[in-house]
Amino acid sequence: MKYTDVNGKLADYRQQIAAIRERMRETLATVEPEPVIDYDFADTEGSVRLSQLFGEHDDLIVIHNMGVSCPNCTLWADGYNGIHQHVVTRAGFVVTSPDRPAVQKRFAESRGWKFPMVSHVGSTFAADMGYVSAGGGWIAGVSVFRREGDAIVRVSDTGFSPSDDFCTLWHFFDLLPGGIGEEPRAAAKPSCCNHA
Repeated sequence: MKYTDVNGKLADYRQQIAAIRERMRETLATVEPEPVIDYDFADTEGSVRLSQLFGEHDDLIVIHNMGVSCPNCTLWADGYNGIHQHVVTRAGFVVTSPDRPAVQKRFAESRGWKFPMVSHVGSTFAADMGYVSAGGGWIAGVSVFRREGDAIVRVSDTGFSPSDDFCTLWHFFDLLPGGIGEEPRAAAKPSCCNHA
């Protein structure tokens, strides 16, 4: 197929994706928020509550990261550095994982991460939010919370998976002649990010 023909077809697909995204936003606007408790997390300073993670914002984005054992989670998190300063103009932002705070701190420093991290070790947070699989493994994703007076509600969430919209690297690789290939996935352990 000629280059111009393929470009036209791809442009049409991208318009279809944009239309689907608009329908998703419209659907999300109708959702009834889910009340949640004010969970306790651990950080390098001690204990911190979910309500404290909002900072001065009414909205909070919490990333469900599977920890240092998941190369794909590390790849997603590497991408947050570039957008973190922009995200926090609209909402609080934090990454949570099952790793203990000291492990998180060492790993974050080794990657140059600038965003805050908290540990949900010892809490039911990940399970209650649906980010623990039936087999007991961690699941990667994101939950968005809103503060309504003294109450906290979850307004949206979605799981992550290889090649999703939450890692721009895969989309750049998609434009290469070999597509994504095996590089981003080859580093992942078999159970990583597959909801096993």
